[in-house]
Amino acid sequence: MSKEPIDMRDAFFDKLYDIAKNDRDVIFLTADMGAFSLVRFKKDLEKQYINVGVAEQNMVSVAAGLALSGKKVYIYSIVPFVTQRCYEQIKIDLSLMNIPVTIIGSGPGFSYNSDGPTHHASQDIANIRTLPNMTILSPSDSEMAKGFASLSYKHNGPTYIRLDKGKYPSLYKKKDYSQGFGFIKKGQNLTIITTGIIIHKVLHVCEELKKNSIEANIIDIYRLKPLNKKVLLKILKDSKNIVTVEESSIVGGLGSIISELLADNDLQIPLKRIGSPDEYCYLYSNRDCIHTKYGLDATGITENILGWIK
Repeated sequence: MSKEPIDMRDAFFDKLYDIAKNDRDVIFLTADMGAFSLVRFKKDLEKQYINVGVAEQNMVSVAAGLALSGKKVYIYSIVPFVTQRCYEQIKIDLSLMNIPVTIIGSGPGFSYNSDGPTHHASQDIANIRTLPNMTILSPSDSEMAKGFASLSYKHNGPTYIRLDKGKYPSLYKKKDYSQGFGFIKKGQNLTIITTGIIIHKVLHVCEELKKNSIEANIIDIYRLKPLNKKVLLKILKDSKNIVTVEESSIVGGLGSIISELLADNDLQIPLKRIGSPDEYCYLYSNRDCIHTKYGLDATGITENILGWIK
């Protein structure tokens, strides 16, 4: 495990820099978005770095054209701009033609907490997962973010990566993410399924549940699409109760993905969905305060689960 994790964005972009340095066909497009670790990319690989300005929709179409010319293209902006403002371009220019462009969305959930509902990113999973041919990756730690740079480089289709900010300890000893999900903790009373960085709060939740004699599994779904249905079903069929925890909208997010999986396969297992409510958030505060408001802090999640089980 990494003893000194670095920021998730830096981990991803540092690895992408190494890849691009050895492959001139790797092109990085940004819609006037920066990051500390992109300074080196821009300076050393000037011909492979293009700032299209505040023109996200055009960026997607430019990326598609470059990819059709044999380039391996990455595009970068904050989540709501690159997934919602550009939705039609992603659908027509990337998804429909199965073009291998990687979409990097910075700041899922309430990452841009103080910028209000225009910058909050709760609907991206629901939006993008409806598009055929799309792969959706949701890293939960810095090492995984780094690994997804390599994985997306090798993937021959459109990919969306929900890239969070901040430093988070590594959860995995092995760096093979091909399964699409990982077991973080094993227990016999409850299965908690989560995605993204909120898993680090779920780990605290499990400690609190243990005090109430509840041993919980934790499953980290880091590839939301395509879902590894066959293996997940083998695991979930023996679960007594299932809880999904996410920072995304309760409408169409991880909870919806799991409920669809259970319903489509006639698995009648009690399911509790915990996520952002179906409303806009007008609390201009830090991320932890927003989590507390919606019961997405460790205390709120624990109380919700205990109240449901009892």
